[in-house]
Amino acid sequence: MAEHADHADRSGHADRAGHTDHVDHPAYPVGLRLHGRRVVVIGGGQVAQRRLPQLIATGAVITLISPSATPSVEAMADAGEIRWERRRYQDGDLADTWYALVASSDAPANDAASAEAERTRTWCVRSDDAEAATAWTPATGRIENITVAVLNTTPRGRDPRHSAALRDAIVEGLRDGSIAAPHHRTRAPGVALVGGGPGDPDLITVRGRRLLAEADVVIADRLGPRDLLDELPPHVEVIDAAKIPYGRFMAQEAINQALIEHAKAGKAVVRLKGGDPFVFGRGMEEAQALAAEGIPCTVVPGISSTISVPGAAGIPVTHRGVAHEFTVVSGHVAPEDPRSLVDWAAIARLRGTLVLLMAVDKIGAIAAALIAHGKDPATPVALVQEGTTAAQRRVDATLADVGERAVTEDVRPPAVIVIGDVVAVGPDSAPAPAEDAAE
Repeated sequence: MAEHADHADRSGHADRAGHTDHVDHPAYPVGLRLHGRRVVVIGGGQVAQRRLPQLIATGAVITLISPSATPSVEAMADAGEIRWERRRYQDGDLADTWYALVASSDAPANDAASAEAERTRTWCVRSDDAEAATAWTPATGRIENITVAVLNTTPRGRDPRHSAALRDAIVEGLRDGSIAAPHHRTRAPGVALVGGGPGDPDLITVRGRRLLAEADVVIADRLGPRDLLDELPPHVEVIDAAKIPYGRFMAQEAINQALIEHAKAGKAVVRLKGGDPFVFGRGMEEAQALAAEGIPCTVVPGISSTISVPGAAGIPVTHRGVAHEFTVVSGHVAPEDPRSLVDWAAIARLRGTLVLLMAVDKIGAIAAALIAHGKDPATPVALVQEGTTAAQRRVDATLADVGERAVTEDVRPPAVIVIGDVVAVGPDSAPAPAEDAAE
């Protein structure tokens, strides 16, 4: 007993739970293996939006408890990646939980959840009060199969921005082979329209990733590489511009205004988009709005899903002896709609590959129009959902039955639809004919 008392005296005073304070004791860094284990997230706001993708990637069984959620978090629930209980926290919600993230705007609920975590010995991270938490989230970055985590393990002098900067330096060093912190980079003023690629965070350009790391404000689409948001330091403001089909959305005018206001406030702003900003991404509308206000705008091209998603599914949009052209069409407006700008009769006469974006719910009508204008009903079709991500899947059909297949297979956006003989081309298919050898 005397030894215990002496230890407590040297280490600091005892807290309410009977533990000594943490002034001189560093946190113990560890990697949690959460696959198949219950994780509870309290609050569906911006913090949850940033942390959930990585928790989902671990394979954890995630329950979100919150009366409301951002559109991106709602999309995760709609996709079945998490289970959402639309209510406030209640005592007992952390039963059988391995890890808890408390990130709501309800301070009493946060305190109660934190207290339950202490009673049940559940490791708990708190976004509103790090000192009241039993665990801290490190600044993390990924390169290939390596995760770099930087954590200041002592309460004194904890600086999340410094941890994030060290993380960035290490990841960049691993990427270029130097393992050395770069000199401070001067941030470009104004707004950067960054194409984030088709979804896989590794497919964003080096320049896009660098500008993202330097941002003060990020206005992100749902189809952008969402995993990259988890790498942003805590001081970065993330604005959710998700446009869930037929659900809640942020009007384009509101997005333009947000870009203008934050840029005029002297912030380094990144507009993070899926694919390429100028391929059905309304990037020029945003560039025009910024130009009208005299705000500098940098455009960072992205890898378009029109070619990358078919490629990830094993489909070349062109192939020697099969297709000498490919055409990209937006399918968000049905062929019979008077607003349609597409000449479907001309499209049907083309012999090359047709790539459709935003066309899942219109594919039946589009297929019927193509057949009516002379396209062979037996033409191969592939629907590639969530291309380049871990959730990628491919559904094959023909022009005659693709509408029915899309429904029976429950194909959902985002999906890229490829129509043409290239769909049947693969590593095991016959080589190109000899007469095309000069191509």
